[in-house]
This record gives sequence, structure tokens and C-alpha cells, in this order.
Amino acid sequence: MSELSYDDVKAAAERISGITRPVPVIAVDPGAVGSAEVFLALDFMQHSGSFKDRGAANFAAAHLAAGTMPAAGVVIASGGNAGLACAWAAERHGVPATVFVPVTAPEVKVARLRALGARVRQVGTEYAEAQTAAQRFGRETGALVSHAYDDPHVVAGAGTLLPELLAAVPGLDTVIVAVGGGGLFAGTAIAAAHHGVRVVAVEPERCRALNAAIEAGEVVDVEVDSVAADSLGARRASQTALHWARRASALSLLVSEEAIRSARQTIWEHRRLVIEHAAATALAALMSGVYRPAPGERVAVVLCGANTDLSSLR
Repeated sequence: MSELSYDDVKAAAERISGITRPVPVIAVDPGAVGSAEVFLALDFMQHSGSFKDRGAANFAAAHLAAGTMPAAGVVIASGGNAGLACAWAAERHGVPATVFVPVTAPEVKVARLRALGARVRQVGTEYAEAQTAAQRFGRETGALVSHAYDDPHVVAGAGTLLPELLAAVPGLDTVIVAVGGGGLFAGTAIAAAHHGVRVVAVEPERCRALNAAIEAGEVVDVEVDSVAADSLGARRASQTALHWARRASALSLLVSEEAIRSARQTIWEHRRLVIEHAAATALAALMSGVYRPAPGERVAVVLCGANTDLSSLR
């Protein structure tokens, strides 16, 4: 596939229409963030509990339509959410799915993977190790290898969120997203550039693959040591994410572990919304003041996932 464009996002939207759920959007109380108008995009309310359903549904539908889905099914490496979405999409189409996850993956995600009928393999302590094992499995079995964030169909599928946000929030100025490997960010940036919306990319200070790539001018390996690493734990961002960070003139910000934990707890206490630390990473940029909207700015924060351990909330 050539360089991704907004036409790919539109094609993805047509493929997944009626399969994924339109994103619910709620307004934050007036005055909560100065005079800015802030909205929460609840894309964790997808079937598998995260925005990843968009990319997984587009990936499966595109390969089935093209006749390129093998009998061996699909294999993916994931910190959890991409695997859940892949397993959900595969089950919907009667396709076998094998998911490689690190041994550190939260048990709540592993249990859900098995409930969706996926064959789960736990390998290594980081996403990168699980990815290597998944690629080897694909070569040995003929299974189609999907990527958690660096596949054109996955990125285009993720981009379908932004048009839905614009329909819900006319005049949207800015969208804030958490970044791991960069699939959601890249898809959002493609659509945002088309519509003239600013993108703010937020990462944990100790898990900053895109931020480091922007700083270095090329993708680089980074340390992965964050409470949000189960979802944002890519050791390096994709080339696609770096390309669109430059092309969309995205703002890259970092937030502390304390800010992430505080944002997650606060959204539970004030809205009774249960989200992952990854989703709280985007929210933390606003709540901690790392991102300060201009007066009257219309801002949407993407709450991207909710496959989390409830016992960690007070």
C-alpha cells in the first residue's frame, strides 16, 4: 500500500460501518479547564474495550475481501488491547486467532483473550519480545501477521475516530491522544490534517517512543518503565507515526507517573468511568496543566481503553 491518506480512512469507515460502535462523547463541566470547552471521547466503549476494534475490524474486512486471509488465520503480538481487538474481529468472521503477549500482561486481558477464543502465548517481559515470537509463528504456520500499531489497515481504521468526533463536536480545534507505538496517533493525525484539527500526542515520561523519535529525527529504542506500559509499552514508534507527527505539526508532550495515576483516579471519582492508565495518560496532560488550552478552545480527549484491574481503584 502506498503512503496513507484520508481516502484510506474513508475506505476504512465504510468497511467497519455497523461493525464498530460510534464513539460516545460527553462534555466536561464548564469551567473545569478554564474557559476551554472540553469533551471526553469514550472510545473504550468498543466491543473489546478499546479503540483498537477500529483497526482490527478494518484489517480483517480488508483481507477477507481481498482473499488474502489464510486458513491458518491471524497472529498478533500485543500488550493486550490489540490482541483483544484482533481476537474479537477474528471471532466475528470465524477466523482463527493466535495472540502473543508478554508474561507481564494484565491477567484481566489474558482472561478476556481466552474468552474470545484466541490461542494465547505468553512470551518475554516486553511487547518487543512477544512481537518477535509472533512473527516467527507466522513464518512457521502461514498465519497472517497483524501488527498492533504499524499496519496500514490498522492505522486507517484508527483514523475513523476523528470524523466521528467532528460530527459530535462541530468546530473541534484540538484532539488529545495517548501514544504507544503510534497507531491511534498516526490515524488521528491523517484525519486531523485533512480537517484542520490540531493533534496533541501525550506519552509517559518513562515510555516516550514518539517523543524521542521527534527529538532524534528518527525512530529510536527507548526505555519502557511506566504504569501505562501494558498499553503504551512499545520500545519504538512507527515510521508512520513519526512521519505524521512532522506532517501534522503535532505537539508532543510528556506526563509523569503521578499525573497519570491521579487522572485515572479522578475520572473514577467524578464520573465513575473506569479507564486504563493509557487512557488516563491523555487526560493527565490537561489535568496536570502540561497542556493548557486557549480560552474558548474546543478540545476532545480520547479515552482509548478500559481493560484494567478494578481493584487498583480506590
